[in-house]
Amino acid sequence: MRFSRFGLRFDYPDNWSVDTEDSEGRYAAATVYAPDGGFWSVSGHAPGGDAAVLAEEIARQMRQEYRDLDCEAAVDTVAGCTLRGFDFNFYCLDLTNTAQVRTLETPTAIYLLHCQAEDREWDHVSHVFAAMTASFVSGLATA
Repeated sequence: MRFSRFGLRFDYPDNWSVDTEDSEGRYAAATVYAPDGGFWSVSGHAPGGDAAVLAEEIARQMRQEYRDLDCEAAVDTVAGCTLRGFDFNFYCLDLTNTAQVRTLETPTAIYLLHCQAEDREWDHVSHVFAAMTASFVSGLATA
């Protein structure tokens, strides 16, 4: 399937569900949920802010929520673009979970990408999350 709203464009699997939010011009967001509960999310924010501060705020919130959180800075290159953020590992309801947060700065917006799943599911959906991210980043070049 192809999502294209609020200036956000990406591909996602047919059997996943999408939820959207348009926060009165402050930012637009789309979250795609896997059938087993994992999710991938992207939000677009106005340019001129600091992408690192945005990622650090997510890390701060995660630290408050999950006291045994492992958090490491991370950098990915996708379609020639550098995405910076954090990788997280934590316990939730006695299950281990993995999450990633990345930011991407462009002249027109700062994008925040977040994906998360319970570790048994992560092995199956992490490649789907990566493909969704790649489709999003590649789509920015054609927008």
